[in-house]
Amino acid sequence: MKTFLRTVMFAATLALAAAPALADDAETIALFKGAGRSSEYFNTAYGYAVFPNIGKAGFIVGGARGEGHVYQAGERVGETTMNQLSVGFQLGGTDYAEVIFFRDQSSYNDFTSGNFEFDANAQVTAVTASAGASAGTNGAQGSASGGEHDAATGGGYYKGMAVFTVTRGGLMYEASIAGQKFSFTPTSH
Repeated sequence: MKTFLRTVMFAATLALAAAPALADDAETIALFKGAGRSSEYFNTAYGYAVFPNIGKAGFIVGGARGEGHVYQAGERVGETTMNQLSVGFQLGGTDYAEVIFFRDQSSYNDFTSGNFEFDANAQVTAVTASAGASAGTNGAQGSASGGEHDAATGGGYYKGMAVFTVTRGGLMYEASIAGQKFSFTPTSH
């Protein structure tokens, strides 16, 4: 058990160190709006969560962490944090951006209820708009798009949510099982 905890702490430290390029919400939203299919969701979704930088690393046991904001009708309504623990073959570190679209008020309410968790069956569309690589599932089934700014392959809502990612840098090989856990804190006015 002691070795397992050390490994988890090591993976979490690597995840935090794997975030070399800090981006902001506006830059990340612009990136996804220019990425083919993901751009359509900004016009039709009830709301969305933006994670400009998620650091992810692993060596057998892995971890990822990122902070972001939740938007509804184009207005920032709160802060969110994502944590992930994965188990399986994995080696390396990477930094990526993620956006989660909420199809309707029900899915938005599920996510903003305080604590929300994606299981390992959630679909993720990887937008290939930057350097870096990831071989594996990113904790879910991934589908890579065909061009530099084209996310037309894959996508779609799963339980009312659609998830898109863009790798910003790093290299990670993995064949692991993971889920993402989110917390939400509303913005006080």
